[in-house]
Amino acid sequence: MTNGPPGEREARAVGPPGEPNVVIDANALVAYCDSLLEAGSFADYSPNGLQVEGERPIRLLVSGVTACAALIDEAAKLGADALLVHHGWFWKGEDPRLVGPKGRRARALMASGASLIAYHLPLDAHPLYGNNATLGRCLGILDAQASAIGNGLVWSGRLERPLAPGAWASSVGSQLNRQTTLVDPGVAAVQRVAWCTGGGQGYLESAAELGVDAFLSGEISEQTTHLAREIGIAYLAAGHHATERYGVQALGAHLAERFGLEHHFIEIENPA
Repeated sequence: MTNGPPGEREARAVGPPGEPNVVIDANALVAYCDSLLEAGSFADYSPNGLQVEGERPIRLLVSGVTACAALIDEAAKLGADALLVHHGWFWKGEDPRLVGPKGRRARALMASGASLIAYHLPLDAHPLYGNNATLGRCLGILDAQASAIGNGLVWSGRLERPLAPGAWASSVGSQLNRQTTLVDPGVAAVQRVAWCTGGGQGYLESAAELGVDAFLSGEISEQTTHLAREIGIAYLAAGHHATERYGVQALGAHLAERFGLEHHFIEIENPA
């Protein structure tokens, strides 16, 4: 037995890794993910790990960005034993009651018998399977690495060659298959870039201190435009959903390979 994160021994004991339809206990799988993603080191806005305990062990894992009704329904059609998502449930500050849309989601998930597993900030930050790392690879950013900003949530790197801001925005939009929003205060060219997936526009001023030409995130706020102009770096909003599609896919694929699970990523289109 090789040394590995807690939970690996329990998960592997059910069946040899690499075999199809291996049965994995949800708690053991979550223990492995907790250690892999260092989930305990983040002060997050929702609980990470097992959010809803299902009725059965895991053979078929479905991943998706958000645990919305459409994802639950599609996963149930496939017979999923567990859903692995980036945006789960039970966010700080929200009404905790399971009523209205939240109640319907909960009833549908419980009826399917599937578990719900969610990782938010730990999945953003992971150096291999995280949203920032996988987005950097998708966009072909070189020398990508996490900075100290936001406990590793802001990354930086360089483009292969300098691009005019508009050309860079078009390239990102083509890669992500969505319309982007560019704020260009007159930057001559973009080569050194920083990014934070999702709702990371609040890191704009901190990212500028890295000496980059541009900062990319998922969303744009009213004040983001003014800050980018006054700081003098380009800002690109490329979509919250679009920038966070890749981490959960990478983690799901890793779990499938390591423990012999069947894995499907389900894309629920979201223009935000």
